[in-house]
Amino acid sequence: MTIDKMQKSPYEDIIHLPHHVSPRRPQMSLHDRAAQFAPFAALTGHEEAVKESARLTEEKIELDENEKQLLDQKLQYIREHLTDETKVMITYFEPDCKKAGGKYLEHDGIVKKIKEYDNLIIMENGTEIPITDILKIDFKAGD
Repeated sequence: MTIDKMQKSPYEDIIHLPHHVSPRRPQMSLHDRAAQFAPFAALTGHEEAVKESARLTEEKIELDENEKQLLDQKLQYIREHLTDETKVMITYFEPDCKKAGGKYLEHDGIVKKIKEYDNLIIMENGTEIPITDILKIDFKAGD
């Protein structure tokens, strides 16, 4: 056996033939061909899980007794002046529904109602803020 015959490919006789294209069936697009293998993706949902793990949350700040007392005084003032439509900026904690922690939000507007039994502040636009999650209340000057 010569060296030429050992290096010869077993497909040498057909490798240079033109690629077959069916005259009866249309060629499938690359997108459709790739979609055939999508169900076999080994890490389905992995990217979403990585993004969720990377999403940062904040820890809830616990107020000391002096800060709680000041907050209670401001809430009492708001209770007594509900009809005056006092404008406020409330900073409060919103717990995250998927992981530990949450984020701090600010909401400005007029307090419509304080529900003592439910421990909620209802703003004029319908936003409900749990009193136990309030970090601070600032009074704003009228526009």
